[in-house]
Amino acid sequence: MRLLPLGLLLTAGFLALGMAGSSAPMAKDNQSRADRLAFGFMETVFGTEYDKGWWFSGANRVKKYTVPVRFYVHNRSRKDRRRETERFLRGLSDRIPGFSGSIAPSYRDANFHVFIVDRKDFQSTVTRDAGLAAQAAHNAECLVHIWFDRRGITESRAVIVSDRGERLFNRCLVEEVLQGLGPINDSPHLHESVFNDYSRHSSLTSFDRSLLQMLYHPAIKPGMGRKDVARLLPEVISDLRLAR
Repeated sequence: MRLLPLGLLLTAGFLALGMAGSSAPMAKDNQSRADRLAFGFMETVFGTEYDKGWWFSGANRVKKYTVPVRFYVHNRSRKDRRRETERFLRGLSDRIPGFSGSIAPSYRDANFHVFIVDRKDFQSTVTRDAGLAAQAAHNAECLVHIWFDRRGITESRAVIVSDRGERLFNRCLVEEVLQGLGPINDSPHLHESVFNDYSRHSSLTSFDRSLLQMLYHPAIKPGMGRKDVARLLPEVISDLRLAR
């Protein structure tokens, strides 16, 4: 929900319904979904949620992991959320074709750290463990910070507040983890997505699963710009196994 990319740190609806028995409406529905996915991909993969008026290195380049993601959950909240968080993280590989993720045996083996904290500890965790300035935590309930280079994302750190209600926790967990995998931007136009702070979604949507599957398609490479990606998206979407 809150991402603050800083310079080299980033170097950090609707569903149209076809009528039964008619191939034309079905084709129109598929095209509509393809258009929405292409638009959603460009909206979330390029740009940043913060500092939209500032240019910084990597904002308009593809960011993704090219090595298996090894998650580690640091549960520091009064309520132990490790089990439910790890259950969600383990399920991503099955739900997002092309993506490979697992739980690291120790924090030293991880390249994606998820910090679960109570609100009173949020700001100190952001500054100490996520490597961000204190102002990054202002008015935020969760955020993610990524580091990447030309090879792809090298590390992600998400900080999520545990004690502000179940819906907020679930939404933050989904959004920050997914953004930490590469689609770092939010858009108010994506009604089917958690990458929209005004949407009602608090769980992993079919639309977002498809966006991540597109990002982790082998044709999409770290460092690609908008023009290269736009040229490849029809092929990528045609290969997509639509998430259900």
